[in-house]
Amino acid sequence: MNQISSQHSFRQHVFGDESRRQFDACYPEQAAVLDHNMMSHELLTLDALAELGTALPEESVEYNPGDLPVGIKPEDVPDNGMSIGDTIRMIDSAASWAVLKNIEQMPEYERLLHSLLAEIRPILEAKTGQMLKPQGFVFVSSPNAVTPYHFDPEHNILLQLRGEKWMTTFPAGNARYAADEIHEGYHLGGHRNLVWQDDFEAEGTRHHLTPGKAIFVPVMAPHFVKVGPEPSISLSITWRSDWSFEEADARAFNGWLRKRGVTPKAPGRFPARNKAKALGWRVLRKLGG
Repeated sequence: MNQISSQHSFRQHVFGDESRRQFDACYPEQAAVLDHNMMSHELLTLDALAELGTALPEESVEYNPGDLPVGIKPEDVPDNGMSIGDTIRMIDSAASWAVLKNIEQMPEYERLLHSLLAEIRPILEAKTGQMLKPQGFVFVSSPNAVTPYHFDPEHNILLQLRGEKWMTTFPAGNARYAADEIHEGYHLGGHRNLVWQDDFEAEGTRHHLTPGKAIFVPVMAPHFVKVGPEPSISLSITWRSDWSFEEADARAFNGWLRKRGVTPKAPGRFPARNKAKALGWRVLRKLGG
Protein backbone atom coordinates (compact mmCIF):
# COMPACT_ATOMS: atom_id res chain seq x y z
CA MET A 1 0.00 0.00 0.00
CA ASN A 2 2.97 2.33 0.29
CA GLN A 3 2.58 3.48 -3.31
CA ILE A 4 -0.75 5.13 -2.44
CA SER A 5 -0.31 8.80 -1.63
CA SER A 6 -1.61 9.85 1.76
CA GLN A 7 -0.81 13.54 1.47
CA HIS A 8 -4.40 14.62 0.92
CA SER A 9 -5.54 17.15 3.50
CA PHE A 10 -8.93 18.70 4.00
CA ARG A 11 -9.19 22.47 3.61
CA GLN A 12 -12.48 22.49 5.49
CA HIS A 13 -14.37 20.31 7.89
CA VAL A 14 -15.94 17.28 6.27
CA PHE A 15 -18.87 17.77 8.64
CA GLY A 16 -19.83 21.47 8.68
CA ASP A 17 -21.45 23.37 11.54
CA GLU A 18 -24.99 22.49 10.48
CA SER A 19 -24.14 18.79 10.10
CA ARG A 20 -22.60 18.71 13.55
CA ARG A 21 -25.76 20.35 14.94
CA GLN A 22 -27.86 17.72 13.17
CA PHE A 23 -25.66 14.96 14.55
CA ASP A 24 -25.94 16.39 18.06
CA ALA A 25 -29.74 16.37 17.73
CA CYS A 26 -30.03 12.74 16.56
CA TYR A 27 -27.22 10.97 18.40
CA PRO A 28 -27.33 8.25 19.64
CA GLU A 29 -30.86 6.94 18.99
CA GLN A 30 -32.31 8.46 15.80
CA ALA A 31 -31.27 7.68 12.24
CA ALA A 32 -30.74 10.93 10.34
CA VAL A 33 -29.29 12.18 7.06
CA LEU A 34 -26.37 14.63 7.35
CA ASP A 35 -24.34 16.65 4.84
CA HIS A 36 -20.62 16.11 4.27
CA ASN A 37 -17.95 17.80 2.16
CA MET A 38 -15.75 14.84 1.20
CA MET A 39 -16.66 14.35 -2.45
CA SER A 40 -13.44 12.54 -3.38
CA HIS A 41 -10.22 11.24 -1.91
CA GLU A 42 -7.28 9.49 -3.53
CA LEU A 43 -7.52 6.63 -1.02
CA LEU A 44 -11.11 5.96 -2.11
CA THR A 45 -10.79 5.63 -5.90
CA LEU A 46 -11.60 2.25 -7.44
CA ASP A 47 -7.92 1.51 -8.15
CA ALA A 48 -6.88 2.41 -4.60
CA LEU A 49 -9.71 0.32 -3.14
CA ALA A 50 -8.88 -2.66 -5.37
CA GLU A 51 -5.33 -2.45 -4.05
CA LEU A 52 -6.59 -2.14 -0.49
CA GLY A 53 -8.87 -5.16 -0.89
CA THR A 54 -5.97 -7.25 -2.15
CA ALA A 55 -3.72 -6.14 0.74
CA LEU A 56 -6.21 -6.70 3.56
CA PRO A 57 -6.36 -10.08 5.33
CA GLU A 58 -8.89 -12.49 3.84
CA GLU A 59 -11.15 -12.22 6.88
CA SER A 60 -11.40 -8.45 6.33
CA VAL A 61 -12.90 -8.77 2.85
CA GLU A 62 -16.43 -9.87 1.98
CA TYR A 63 -17.95 -9.83 -1.48
CA ASN A 64 -20.73 -11.59 -3.31
CA PRO A 65 -23.29 -11.13 -6.09
CA GLY A 66 -25.29 -7.96 -5.66
CA ASP A 67 -28.60 -9.18 -7.07
CA LEU A 68 -29.75 -10.65 -3.75
CA PRO A 69 -33.17 -10.52 -2.09
CA VAL A 70 -33.55 -8.20 0.89
CA GLY A 71 -33.98 -11.21 3.17
CA ILE A 72 -31.50 -14.07 2.65
CA LYS A 73 -29.84 -16.61 4.91
CA PRO A 74 -26.04 -16.15 5.17
CA GLU A 75 -25.44 -19.75 4.06
CA ASP A 76 -27.45 -19.13 0.89
CA VAL A 77 -25.31 -16.24 -0.39
CA PRO A 78 -23.34 -17.47 -3.45
CA ASP A 79 -19.80 -16.62 -4.55
CA ASN A 80 -19.39 -14.22 -7.48
CA GLY A 81 -16.49 -16.18 -9.02
CA MET A 82 -14.03 -13.24 -9.11
CA SER A 83 -11.15 -11.93 -6.99
CA ILE A 84 -11.75 -8.92 -4.76
CA GLY A 85 -9.43 -6.77 -6.88
CA ASP A 86 -11.27 -7.63 -10.11
CA THR A 87 -14.65 -7.25 -8.42
CA ILE A 88 -13.84 -3.66 -7.43
CA ARG A 89 -12.13 -2.62 -10.65
CA MET A 90 -15.02 -4.04 -12.69
CA ILE A 91 -17.77 -2.94 -10.33
CA ASP A 92 -19.62 -1.19 -13.19
CA SER A 93 -20.38 -4.57 -14.72
CA ALA A 94 -19.58 -7.14 -12.02
CA ALA A 95 -23.12 -7.26 -10.59
CA SER A 96 -21.56 -7.54 -7.13
CA TRP A 97 -21.33 -6.02 -3.69
CA ALA A 98 -18.10 -5.78 -1.68
CA VAL A 99 -17.13 -4.56 1.78
CA LEU A 100 -13.59 -3.90 2.96
CA LYS A 101 -13.55 -4.24 6.75
CA ASN A 102 -11.31 -2.60 9.33
CA ILE A 103 -9.54 -0.41 6.81
CA GLU A 104 -7.72 1.17 9.77
CA GLN A 105 -5.34 -1.80 9.58
CA MET A 106 -3.54 0.26 6.95
CA PRO A 107 -1.88 3.43 8.33
CA GLU A 108 -3.12 5.73 5.56
CA TYR A 109 -6.71 4.69 6.16
CA GLU A 110 -6.30 4.85 9.92
CA ARG A 111 -5.30 8.51 9.60
CA LEU A 112 -8.30 9.19 7.37
CA LEU A 113 -10.68 7.51 9.82
CA HIS A 114 -9.35 9.39 12.83
CA SER A 115 -9.46 12.74 11.03
CA LEU A 116 -13.16 12.26 10.34
CA LEU A 117 -14.07 11.02 13.81
CA ALA A 118 -12.17 13.89 15.43
CA GLU A 119 -14.73 16.32 14.01
CA ILE A 120 -17.64 14.74 15.90
CA ARG A 121 -15.83 13.27 18.88
CA PRO A 122 -16.71 16.09 21.34
CA ILE A 123 -20.41 15.67 20.54
CA LEU A 124 -20.56 11.92 20.90
CA GLU A 125 -18.35 11.74 23.98
CA ALA A 126 -20.57 14.27 25.76
CA LYS A 127 -23.44 11.77 25.44
CA THR A 128 -22.08 8.23 25.40
CA GLY A 129 -18.65 8.68 26.94
CA GLN A 130 -15.26 7.79 25.54
CA MET A 131 -15.15 6.88 21.86
CA LEU A 132 -13.94 3.28 21.74
CA LYS A 133 -12.76 0.93 18.99
CA PRO A 134 -12.90 3.25 15.94
CA GLN A 135 -13.24 1.25 12.73
CA GLY A 136 -13.74 1.97 9.05
CA PHE A 137 -15.51 0.04 6.31
CA VAL A 138 -15.77 0.72 2.57
CA PHE A 139 -18.70 -0.52 0.49
CA VAL A 140 -18.32 -0.85 -3.27
CA SER A 141 -21.49 -1.87 -5.09
CA SER A 142 -22.62 -2.51 -8.63
CA PRO A 143 -25.75 -0.81 -9.96
CA ASN A 144 -28.95 -2.05 -8.30
CA ALA A 145 -27.06 -4.15 -5.72
CA VAL A 146 -28.80 -5.01 -2.44
CA THR A 147 -27.31 -5.25 1.05
CA PRO A 148 -29.70 -7.61 2.87
CA TYR A 149 -31.68 -6.77 6.01
CA HIS A 150 -29.34 -6.75 9.03
CA PHE A 151 -28.12 -4.80 12.06
CA ASP A 152 -24.69 -3.71 13.34
CA PRO A 153 -23.30 -3.37 16.87
CA GLU A 154 -21.51 -0.06 16.24
CA HIS A 155 -22.51 3.59 16.19
CA ASN A 156 -22.17 4.33 12.48
CA ILE A 157 -22.04 7.21 10.00
CA LEU A 158 -22.09 6.15 6.35
CA LEU A 159 -20.81 8.75 3.84
CA GLN A 160 -21.97 8.39 0.24
CA LEU A 161 -19.12 9.22 -2.16
CA ARG A 162 -20.22 7.96 -5.57
CA GLY A 163 -23.57 6.89 -6.98
CA GLU A 164 -26.74 6.78 -4.92
CA LYS A 165 -28.35 4.48 -2.39
CA TRP A 166 -31.65 4.13 -0.62
CA MET A 167 -31.25 2.94 2.96
CA THR A 168 -34.38 1.84 4.79
CA THR A 169 -34.05 1.94 8.58
CA PHE A 170 -36.18 0.60 11.40
CA PRO A 171 -36.26 1.54 15.11
CA ALA A 172 -33.51 0.02 17.21
CA GLY A 173 -34.69 -2.18 20.06
CA ASN A 174 -38.14 -2.87 18.58
CA ALA A 175 -38.71 -6.64 18.79
CA ARG A 176 -41.08 -6.55 15.81
CA TYR A 177 -38.16 -5.89 13.47
CA ALA A 178 -35.51 -7.95 15.30
CA ALA A 179 -36.68 -10.43 17.93
CA ASP A 180 -34.86 -10.52 21.25
CA GLU A 181 -33.77 -14.08 20.54
CA ILE A 182 -32.04 -12.92 17.35
CA HIS A 183 -30.19 -10.17 19.25
CA GLU A 184 -29.10 -12.71 21.84
CA GLY A 185 -27.97 -15.21 19.22
CA TYR A 186 -25.92 -12.56 17.44
CA HIS A 187 -24.12 -11.53 20.62
CA LEU A 188 -23.42 -15.19 21.35
CA GLY A 189 -21.68 -15.56 17.98
CA GLY A 190 -24.47 -15.68 15.41
CA HIS A 191 -24.89 -13.78 12.12
CA ARG A 192 -26.17 -10.20 11.81
CA ASN A 193 -28.62 -10.87 8.95
CA LEU A 194 -32.22 -10.71 10.13
CA VAL A 195 -35.48 -12.45 9.30
CA TRP A 196 -37.31 -10.34 6.70
CA GLN A 197 -41.07 -9.98 6.31
CA ASP A 198 -42.42 -8.21 3.24
CA ASP A 199 -44.81 -6.07 5.25
CA PHE A 200 -41.85 -4.47 7.07
CA GLU A 201 -40.94 -2.37 4.03
CA ALA A 202 -43.91 -0.02 4.33
CA GLU A 203 -43.07 0.57 8.01
CA GLY A 204 -39.43 1.60 7.58
CA THR A 205 -37.98 5.05 6.92
CA ARG A 206 -36.40 5.35 3.46
CA HIS A 207 -33.38 7.66 3.20
CA HIS A 208 -31.97 8.80 -0.16
CA LEU A 209 -28.17 9.06 -0.15
CA THR A 210 -26.26 10.86 -2.91
CA PRO A 211 -22.65 12.14 -2.99
CA GLY A 212 -22.38 14.76 -0.25
CA LYS A 213 -24.94 13.01 1.95
CA ALA A 214 -24.28 10.79 4.96
CA ILE A 215 -26.52 8.90 7.36
CA PHE A 216 -26.12 8.22 11.05
CA VAL A 217 -27.39 4.74 11.98
CA PRO A 218 -27.93 3.88 15.67
CA VAL A 219 -26.50 0.76 17.32
CA MET A 220 -28.48 -2.35 16.31
CA ALA A 221 -30.99 -0.43 14.16
CA PRO A 222 -32.21 -2.89 11.48
CA HIS A 223 -31.72 -1.69 7.92
CA PHE A 224 -31.23 -2.72 4.31
CA VAL A 225 -29.75 -0.91 1.32
CA LYS A 226 -30.53 -0.75 -2.39
CA VAL A 227 -28.07 0.87 -4.81
CA GLY A 228 -29.27 3.10 -7.64
CA PRO A 229 -28.56 2.72 -11.37
CA GLU A 230 -24.87 3.68 -11.12
CA PRO A 231 -21.98 2.04 -9.20
CA SER A 232 -21.72 3.16 -5.59
CA ILE A 233 -18.86 3.84 -3.17
CA SER A 234 -19.60 4.52 0.50
CA LEU A 235 -17.37 4.96 3.53
CA SER A 236 -18.62 3.87 6.94
CA ILE A 237 -16.95 5.31 10.05
CA THR A 238 -17.89 3.53 13.26
CA TRP A 239 -17.14 3.52 16.96
CA ARG A 240 -18.25 1.81 20.15
CA SER A 241 -19.10 3.21 23.56
CA ASP A 242 -19.43 1.84 27.08
CA TRP A 243 -23.18 1.97 26.50
CA SER A 244 -22.99 -0.16 23.33
CA PHE A 245 -20.77 -2.74 25.01
CA GLU A 246 -23.13 -2.93 28.00
CA GLU A 247 -26.10 -3.47 25.67
CA ALA A 248 -24.20 -6.21 23.82
CA ASP A 249 -23.15 -8.00 27.01
CA ALA A 250 -26.65 -7.71 28.47
CA ARG A 251 -28.04 -9.34 25.32
CA ALA A 252 -25.51 -12.17 25.64
CA PHE A 253 -26.42 -12.63 29.32
CA ASN A 254 -30.11 -12.79 28.35
CA GLY A 255 -29.25 -15.48 25.81
CA TRP A 256 -27.50 -17.45 28.55
CA LEU A 257 -30.58 -17.08 30.76
CA ARG A 258 -32.97 -18.09 27.98
CA LYS A 259 -31.05 -21.31 27.38
CA ARG A 260 -31.75 -22.10 31.05
CA GLY A 261 -35.49 -21.65 30.78
CA VAL A 262 -35.75 -18.00 31.83
CA THR A 263 -37.60 -15.42 29.71
CA PRO A 264 -35.50 -12.29 30.35
CA LYS A 265 -36.46 -8.66 29.96
CA ALA A 266 -34.80 -6.94 27.00
CA PRO A 267 -32.06 -4.40 27.78
CA GLY A 268 -33.09 -0.76 27.94
CA ARG A 269 -32.19 1.63 25.16
CA PHE A 270 -30.19 4.82 25.72
CA PRO A 271 -30.09 6.57 28.16
CA ALA A 272 -30.95 3.49 30.23
CA ARG A 273 -27.89 1.57 31.36
CA ASN A 274 -27.53 -2.21 31.45
CA LYS A 275 -24.71 -2.49 33.93
CA ALA A 276 -25.98 -5.36 36.10
CA LYS A 277 -26.57 -7.83 33.26
CA ALA A 278 -23.42 -6.69 31.49
CA LEU A 279 -21.42 -7.37 34.63
CA GLY A 280 -23.10 -10.76 34.98
CA TRP A 281 -22.05 -11.74 31.47
CA ARG A 282 -18.51 -10.48 31.96
CA VAL A 283 -18.17 -12.56 35.11
CA LEU A 284 -19.51 -15.64 33.32
CA ARG A 285 -17.19 -15.05 30.39
CA LYS A 286 -14.20 -14.69 32.68
CA LEU A 287 -15.14 -17.92 34.43
CA GLY A 288 -15.57 -19.69 31.12
CA GLY A 289 -19.29 -20.19 31.68
